[in-house]
Amino acid sequence: MNPRHKALAGALLTYGLLAAAGPAFAQAPAPRVDIDADDIGGVVTGPRGPEAGVWVIAETRDLAVRYIKIVVTDDQGRFVIPDLPKAKYNVWARGYGLVDSDKQDAEPGKTVAISAKDAPDAATAAKTYPAIYWYSMLKIPGADQFGGKSDIPEKIKQTDWLNLMKNNGCVGCHQLGQLSTRTVPKEFGKFDTGAEAWQRRTQAGQAGESMTNILAGELGGAGYHYFGEWTDRIAKGELPKTKPQRPQGDERNIVVTLRDWMNEKQYLHDLISSDRRKPTVNGYGPLYGSPEYSSDTIPMMDVKANTFSTFKMTFEAGTPEALGPGHAASKEALQPSAYWGDEKIWDTHGNNHNSMIDQDGRLWLAATGFKPGNPDFCKKGSDHPSAKVFPLDNSARRIAMYDPKTKVYTPYQTCFQTHHLNFGYDKDNTVWGSGGGQVLGWLNTRIMLETGDVQKAQGWTPIVLDTNGNGKRDDFVAPNEAVDPAKDKRITANFYAVMPAMDGSVWGSIRSNPGAVVRVVPGADPTHTALSEIYNVPAPGFGPRGADIDKNGVVWVSLASGHLGSFDRRKCKGPLNGPTATGNHCPEGWAFHKYPGPGFEGVGDNSAESSYYTWVDQHNTFGLGEDTPVSTGNLNDGLIAMKKDGQMVVLRVPYPLGFYAKGLDGRIDDASAGWKGRGIWAANGDRTPWLIEGGKGNRPLAAHFQLRPDPLAH
Repeated sequence: MNPRHKALAGALLTYGLLAAAGPAFAQAPAPRVDIDADDIGGVVTGPRGPEAGVWVIAETRDLAVRYIKIVVTDDQGRFVIPDLPKAKYNVWARGYGLVDSDKQDAEPGKTVAISAKDAPDAATAAKTYPAIYWYSMLKIPGADQFGGKSDIPEKIKQTDWLNLMKNNGCVGCHQLGQLSTRTVPKEFGKFDTGAEAWQRRTQAGQAGESMTNILAGELGGAGYHYFGEWTDRIAKGELPKTKPQRPQGDERNIVVTLRDWMNEKQYLHDLISSDRRKPTVNGYGPLYGSPEYSSDTIPMMDVKANTFSTFKMTFEAGTPEALGPGHAASKEALQPSAYWGDEKIWDTHGNNHNSMIDQDGRLWLAATGFKPGNPDFCKKGSDHPSAKVFPLDNSARRIAMYDPKTKVYTPYQTCFQTHHLNFGYDKDNTVWGSGGGQVLGWLNTRIMLETGDVQKAQGWTPIVLDTNGNGKRDDFVAPNEAVDPAKDKRITANFYAVMPAMDGSVWGSIRSNPGAVVRVVPGADPTHTALSEIYNVPAPGFGPRGADIDKNGVVWVSLASGHLGSFDRRKCKGPLNGPTATGNHCPEGWAFHKYPGPGFEGVGDNSAESSYYTWVDQHNTFGLGEDTPVSTGNLNDGLIAMKKDGQMVVLRVPYPLGFYAKGLDGRIDDASAGWKGRGIWAANGDRTPWLIEGGKGNRPLAAHFQLRPDPLAH
């Protein structure tokens, strides 16, 4: 900014603050805040003076999408909301211990003085607490209630219970603890007990069957009592026992930008912005959403114009909806929704779970465009090399590609099933897929693009341990057979996350209790030579879900135990193959880092955080350094990054409350632009976007997280 303009802006701000503050502050000059023509700046002042560590929110609906930008005040209560599109904004402050300030009208290039308001009581203050503070009030059955000693099924352990209460069960689809879930919608009617209310609630909508299968099936109905008792206590006025702290350190330097897209009924599971291997790809380009079970429509966000468009996934005639048996969503609502009644709002065939961008900006999707039955070359009797080793008859989700240059969408009939996709570091730009059940599958995208021959371009391999210890793959016994000293052993290891490493190996996370990570070394001929290793999660960890790998080969994984787990194979002391290398042979490779936030009472030192996925910022796209692991903080209303010193940094979205991500990635739009040219992108991936603050009418959000050097940088 021109120095003269800076001085003028500072003088105007000082004048405005003195005028707004009144006689009580007339004797003290206001802190100076410099802004540019596309910024809004000012100071937040409360009854005791400047308010440090509170959020200032600017929101507009003047653009084609709803646009929100959020910053944090410094020690003197100063703030700068940078780089705003031209529009009229509502600006206000939100902070712990406060109620929201009055909203003010403002435009870029202007300064505002915000008067903070103390919350009148603890109950009012708690309304803006992140969900984890409320969800940690849920009672967990004591250890003396398991093992057939209560109405909990005898086979269920306490860690199984927690696994299902957290990221591998209930919080795998929704945030729990925000206002919409800690209360019961009046539309469901009146009930004699909270347990009855939860029986009705969890039957609502097209996910009702899945929720009922967990609570009434796996947990034998015992879970209804605990959820009902939780909401009954809250309805009577009980409040969280712990209070959140205001942002400190790096958390004050975070800028969050939100844009909405899609529609109010159909959710987005995920988004993608760039190539994981080279995050300068698609700089300032479109974001692509993944609608999973909700829709066949893919939204594309133009982050420069603040608009979004769509394209439609196509599929073979006769392809059934990806709903019903075998899926985590049903064709019809089990019971009417409190928001949409009996209306069917999910209708997908393609079922795009996640997508990845390649080195040329093409979009590769874990989606299907065909009927479940596989072509003959996948099956027994085929001469396809992989089919000879392990024939496959069906696939519910495959791979597709969208080329933004030609605007052509092409589904590929892979034999193996997919869930997540990730590109390897090889010259063929091989894309690897998780979700293959008993196999690990891949598509050689170079061959696919050059020849169009999907049969030639794909392959898959069973997961085989070198239990005879000779360093090569031999005949193997089945998963249910004992280790044979003369043979290897095949295991069932259905990858959830898939993580190609720079050394050519491919890792996967295994969702179970305690769960595991698996390493596959493809070898020269993956179908016949691939050998695998499995490493079970030791106590106190359990319950892996999403995971990623850093450049040093360390795996970082979200755990239901409330930890960010890390596994470093280099720390293993014993042999990594042979008859004893079947999972429990390297506990020393594991480390556990407790997530922030309060924990459940009665289960030891823990965090109730239920992180869905972890991604590693290999290329410092955010600004905390290369190889920074970043987890989805699904009960902390944002993301959680862990610095090299072990400090957890919460990238919180304080408005609208209820932000819940399922995936994330980083992009460098302009390497020469400093913090402004880089950041992390994530979607609000809750299956029910109408449960976020503001209720029905909300659309999914695309969030951009950036880290500036100080709270006033612009």
